[in-house]
Amino acid sequence: MDGLVREYLAYLSVERGSSPKTIEAYARDLRGYQEFLDKQGISDIDAITRDDVIAYEASLVAHGYAPSTIERHISVLKGFHRFLVRETHTTKNPTDAIKLPKVPTKLPDVLSIEQMNIFLSQPFDEGCRGKRDKTMLEVLYGCGLRVSELTGLDLGDVFLDEGYLRVVGKGNKERITPISGVAQTCMKDYLDQARPQLTKPYAKENLAVFLNARGGRLTRQSVFGVVAHAGLFIGVKNLHPHTLRHSFATHMLEGGADLRVIQEILGHSDISTTQIYTHVNRSHIRAEYLSAHPRAKRV
Repeated sequence: MDGLVREYLAYLSVERGSSPKTIEAYARDLRGYQEFLDKQGISDIDAITRDDVIAYEASLVAHGYAPSTIERHISVLKGFHRFLVRETHTTKNPTDAIKLPKVPTKLPDVLSIEQMNIFLSQPFDEGCRGKRDKTMLEVLYGCGLRVSELTGLDLGDVFLDEGYLRVVGKGNKERITPISGVAQTCMKDYLDQARPQLTKPYAKENLAVFLNARGGRLTRQSVFGVVAHAGLFIGVKNLHPHTLRHSFATHMLEGGADLRVIQEILGHSDISTTQIYTHVNRSHIRAEYLSAHPRAKRV
């Protein structure tokens, strides 16, 4: 089965253009599946039955995996077995009649506009790193970027005069994202005044927009740390960078932006992914109703 897994991962990489991180996640899930089958004494792909797959799903539940994680595991297995049938490695697909487990919809965490304004207005260090951190937060919220998209920005991706960034998202898909207002001003100030102080002649990486103290590309972990630390200013512990992205989308929708426009800016391939923000928006409407309508409160 090792060879079949390698072949499937190569297919995902070469023909589907999946990112290295996606390949790594698929490999990890399939490794867990293979270890489970080995414990059941199953080594032949033709010997796997529907009951075996159901038993594997039950083992994930028993180990306390979240419903969304179990859904991902089963989705990976379905793709793997479809590939094996398509490539004529077997005629059986034990996952054919298995439905993906239902995952309860979890509304994303968002900050209110007031919280966001206070969060971004907090005092930052006057030095180059303070300007960098302020710019990162403004860009994460102002452009709705993922952390990997932020850290992946190169100087050649920034077009401030034209007012846009070239962003490489999931699956190496490239898109154009607007940048304006405070985020645009901060980015210009950072590139002109702060970034030159962070560059080092001995550093290998000098193309990245956001640099660390050694002149190299800033890591995802560093951004997580900056956001979490900044979140304490508004009393939010362990603030996640993705919350800024969620807040961006929610506030855009509340401000009247079209869902399709938000989808394009966020880089969602499917509109259904973006539609979760309509639920957040409805929650906002209900809160406004309860606070404003004279007969909305229980007596």
